Amino acid sequence: MSQQMYGPPPQTGAPVPPNALPPRNGLGTAALILGIIGVVMGVIPFMFWLGGILGIIALILGLSGRGKAKRGEATNKGTATAGAVLGPVAVALSVVMGVVTFMAVDDAVKEINKSVSETRGKGATAENGGGGGGKEKAGDDGAADSGAAGGETYAAGDTVVYDDGVQVTVSRHTAYTPGEFAIGHTKGNKAYKVTVTVVNKGKEKFDTALLTVDARAGKDGKTAESIFDDKIGQGFNGTVVPGRTATAEFAFDTPAGAKTLEVEVSPGWSYNSSHWNLEL
Repeated sequence: MSQQMYGPPPQTGAPVPPNALPPRNGLGTAALILGIIGVVMGVIPFMFWLGGILGIIALILGLSGRGKAKRGEATNKGTATAGAVLGPVAVALSVVMGVVTFMAVDDAVKEINKSVSETRGKGATAENGGGGGGKEKAGDDGAADSGAAGGETYAAGDTVVYDDGVQVTVSRHTAYTPGEFAIGHTKGNKAYKVTVTVVNKGKEKFDTALLTVDARAGKDGKTAESIFDDKIGQGFNGTVVPGRTATAEFAFDTPAGAKTLEVEVSPGWSYNSSHWNLEL
């Protein structure tokens, strides 16, 4: 009886290497993603620096990805090439945007400085309103030699005239009785009221929104709190057109023994403050 021999079945197709690895396409993909983000960041003001950094990284990863593709370790040579191209583009855009941004910031700073220099320290002269204050001449730079800019004070009734035609007057003080629900008044202290008048003899509207009125009492210059009740404390509002006048009353809380009340009026951030010294 014959004996049959059995062997392994015949193989079909190409043999598969036992140690085959999947393609390593991570570098090329990362290069493309970072290149795209770098290009976008490169055209955004104040973010251009990030675009330059991402562009450099994309270039390095793209070149590394192309090397892997040439060695057969990756299959996305085109993706890696695109990332390597977008990297330098992102760097170039970031450089251009950096120059544009710095030029724009420099121009903006120059414009701000120019605006500040044109409006800084609007000077003032004082007109004697019968309170004993003499006239003060404005300096060549537009700021008053004394008074509003030099630290001297005016008397009640004196009018301060600013370079743009705005005039401010503080009246004599009068005793004031705060309302029952007044804010800012301390029991035992005295309250005094003054009237502040603003006349616009200039050519432009004057906005009273930035006008502030403060006071200090006594030799030690203790802050005199502003008093608010149903009759006083609303202050100014709106604008004063050329040729018109606005008036507001202010009341201040002072210690019982205070002999002086210094009222400070600032028409706005671009004006010098003016001071009136009132004898209580």
